[in-house]
Amino acid sequence: MNTPPTRLLIAPSLLAADFARLGEETRAVEAAGADWLHLDIMDGHFVPNITFGPLVVKALRKHTAMPLDVHLMIAPADPYIAAFAEAGADIISVHPESGPHLHRTLQLIRSLGKKAGVVLNPATPVSAVAHVMDLLDVIMVMTVNPGFGGQAFIVSQLSKIATLRQMIGETGRDIILQIDGGITPATATKVLQAGADCLIAGTAVFGAPDYTQAISALRAARPRPQAELAASGG
Repeated sequence: MNTPPTRLLIAPSLLAADFARLGEETRAVEAAGADWLHLDIMDGHFVPNITFGPLVVKALRKHTAMPLDVHLMIAPADPYIAAFAEAGADIISVHPESGPHLHRTLQLIRSLGKKAGVVLNPATPVSAVAHVMDLLDVIMVMTVNPGFGGQAFIVSQLSKIATLRQMIGETGRDIILQIDGGITPATATKVLQAGADCLIAGTAVFGAPDYTQAISALRAARPRPQAELAASGG
């Protein structure tokens, strides 16, 4: 079994926030202990929903020091990458299916000084990233089908997470393995044990009455290292 990573990043997804209070919601989750802010960009074409674009990202940049983690669920993605980079995105992730030349897209993101990520839908195989690992800072595994928040966690993706953790280890590179979809304290334990080190949580954070408690509950789901268990007699 893979050894769970030592770090744990929590990235609340703004998709589940109150859209009438995005600046306030952003500041609230930062104060509650979030590490990144996850921004789902949907075009009503690549996925069956529409959210927001670079102007909203630019407006939010003024409200937080957190890295802005931009997930492009749009096709084609390439024509809009520069706009999101200029708006203040720190990480830009794309789907292999959103354009014909994934390698070129990742080169573009990195050329703009941003971290580059690839997103794998439930039916997208890990082989989609096998030949671009040298360009990746982030791999995101969708544990729901993209397009809407509040969906049920797809358990079959756990084996994909474990495989990707092994692939990342073989590269020797510091690639963050994110999980997006159906994340709760219960499912967080499973994905962290499989090798994830970044949890994207929408409803589990923004749907909770206390953001600090919600983020703390996700952090508490982290598996305890074997050495710590042995020392405690657990």
